[in-house]
Amino acid sequence: MEIFSLLSSYSSLHLAFFLFIITITINNLVLKLHRPRLPPGPPCLPIIGNLHHLKRPLHHSLKSLSQKYGHVISLRFGSRLVVVVSSASAAEECFTKNDVILANRPRFLSGKYVLYDSTTLGSSSYGDHWRNLRRITTLHVLSTQRINNLYSSQIRRDEIMTLVRNLAAGHHRDDDDFSQVELSSKFYEMTFNNIMKMISGESHHHDVEEGKQFRAVVTEFLQDYGLSNVNDFLPILRVVDFGGLKKRIRNIGEKTDRFLKGLIEEHRRNKKEEAEENMIDHLLTLQQSQPDNYPDHIIKGLVLNMFLAGTDTSAVTLEWAMSCLLNHEDAMKKAQDEMEKHVGQDRLLEESDLPKLSYLKNIIYETLRLYTPGPLLLPHLSSDDCTIGGYRVPRDTIVLTNAWHINRDPQTWCDATCFKPERFEKEGELEKLIVFGKGRRACPGEALAFRTISFTLGLLIQCFDWKRIGDKEIDMREKIGFMLSRLVSLKAMCKPRPLIVDYLMEK
Repeated sequence: MEIFSLLSSYSSLHLAFFLFIITITINNLVLKLHRPRLPPGPPCLPIIGNLHHLKRPLHHSLKSLSQKYGHVISLRFGSRLVVVVSSASAAEECFTKNDVILANRPRFLSGKYVLYDSTTLGSSSYGDHWRNLRRITTLHVLSTQRINNLYSSQIRRDEIMTLVRNLAAGHHRDDDDFSQVELSSKFYEMTFNNIMKMISGESHHHDVEEGKQFRAVVTEFLQDYGLSNVNDFLPILRVVDFGGLKKRIRNIGEKTDRFLKGLIEEHRRNKKEEAEENMIDHLLTLQQSQPDNYPDHIIKGLVLNMFLAGTDTSAVTLEWAMSCLLNHEDAMKKAQDEMEKHVGQDRLLEESDLPKLSYLKNIIYETLRLYTPGPLLLPHLSSDDCTIGGYRVPRDTIVLTNAWHINRDPQTWCDATCFKPERFEKEGELEKLIVFGKGRRACPGEALAFRTISFTLGLLIQCFDWKRIGDKEIDMREKIGFMLSRLVSLKAMCKPRPLIVDYLMEK
């Protein structure tokens, strides 16, 4: 009887174990059937994935794919899975529900060789290091107090007035002639000098030629930066350095580091106790009391971030804004009428006047909507599995936001491709705009950029009359690159108004 009892118990255990396995298998099958699938996308080829589908400019190519496959699509960039988000609702889901999961950044060759092994604020992954950089930036570099202080506001005014003087040079009060001016290079020089003076206290580096070379290198880097470098996605190409990409990026990194190192060493040698208004001197003072938080490579990274985020972005926005106004004379007239009403022609615009100029702000919002400076923002990387738009996004997926497409989506915006600053008079429209990112990885320099652009554009509208060269509209074609730049340098006809001529004669 004991043997039969033992066999019975043994059989029961086998049966229980068998039923347990069957239950687990069925549950897994059920979970798998109900598990969200990857977002749809075009078929991919071995090794290269969907790279053959991509054409530059990338935001146009991704828009075409989204129109065919949906507002959340998946692509294979070689060995990497990439999810592209092209609707306002899906983007909102990324920046709210999945904000922490998508707070990382993918690592690229540019981050390794130019951005100090991806340790700068914009390139580092989410964690203690990033939080420390964010704290330093918001408290000591781009705080409201530092942006509003007399030193910073005077820098902006000085550099913008230098631009105005250059445009008005040679004109007299009774001149009734328009003269042709090239604006693109002047905007780049003004924004670069503005950031340089905030950083170092001087408009130009002690070696002017070296400063010009550095500015050119920054522009070159921003044109090449992004997701169009196939070496980042096909490991075999990195080994053979296909197209010399690694060599070119490494060369850019060496040039930028040499310039930044020289800038910091110069300030270290000549630093005066009372001269802490500029960014480098302030950071070097903090380095003395907190050396672990402010090593040289962190200071160089913070300075580089300011140049990358604060020069070309503001310059291209000014270019597009003036291009739009030259093509829409009614908007230019409305902006000048607003200026007459709130500022007049007896004095020059001050930064304190800007809150009263709502139409000027709307012009800038509309320019940013149509010509988003960073069309795909900065890429995010998922630190865990998540869902976007009901689709599964696995861990270590690169997530792109096609802000350019979202800002022109006819399902979100009325007359989506038309330049209509008046649209932002309607409550709730501004909340739909995606330009500087959202959530914890949003650009911390938004306030500074908007202040610089507003003040510059306001003075150009107040101090000059403008018109196009000839009857043809301004060419609005884009240059290929990470930054949404104009293909053709912006030229226009301008005539100084009596206000600025009198002001300059008094000086």
